[in-house]
Amino acid sequence: MMKVIGAGLPRTGTTSMKAALERLGFAPCYHMVEVMTHPGHVDHWLEAAAGKVRTREDWDRVFQDGYQAEVDWPASFYWRELADAYPEAPVVLTVRDPHQWYPSIRMLLSGENRPAPSDELPEQVRRLFTTMQRMGPVLDQMGRALFGPDWAFGTDLADEELVVAAFNRHVETVKQSIPAERLLVFDVREGWEPLCAFLGVDVPAGEPFPHLNDADSMRQAFERMKSGDLPGFPLGHPGG
Repeated sequence: MMKVIGAGLPRTGTTSMKAALERLGFAPCYHMVEVMTHPGHVDHWLEAAAGKVRTREDWDRVFQDGYQAEVDWPASFYWRELADAYPEAPVVLTVRDPHQWYPSIRMLLSGENRPAPSDELPEQVRRLFTTMQRMGPVLDQMGRALFGPDWAFGTDLADEELVVAAFNRHVETVKQSIPAERLLVFDVREGWEPLCAFLGVDVPAGEPFPHLNDADSMRQAFERMKSGDLPGFPLGHPGG
């Protein structure tokens, strides 16, 4: 059953949040990496994008492998639907400075430094491209909802003010839609204390809060992907 709903946009510390929530006992936590490692999940998200996932039972089927939390697109795009389907689940909205977020999301969604599909790439890498291609309609729908009807996955987000405005609009929409007592607006730099207090769990003693998948690691990962070195790869996807 879904116990924690993530409402944050990609590149707001969602990979760190996945690790943190799993450490706190909300495992497994759904993240775009689940789509990349389970290509069959694409079918669920195509159905969601088509408006065919509506009820709690529908969402239970999407998360049928025991997921207790979700962060990052594609799941976090449906924060409103999930909040309705699981009214007992708290909502965490991850945030960061939007002007610092801008270059990170621009690099990710515009495909900067992402290797182009090629028959010369290892088969496992080509499979990742196939999965992302199948996710195309889902990603396009999400991006258009955020950035406007002319956006398509791979389009360069050159207008910083437009992107920052989209970020701020999303944050305000979530804050206005979810009751304050049910919502935590959270910057991962705040560490364990506010998150644990909100979720009613103990702070892990002596453990630093996980900080994963920053912009530098993404650039390095794209270089590894070119050579087919995938272990530990944070994946060329709208997340992090």
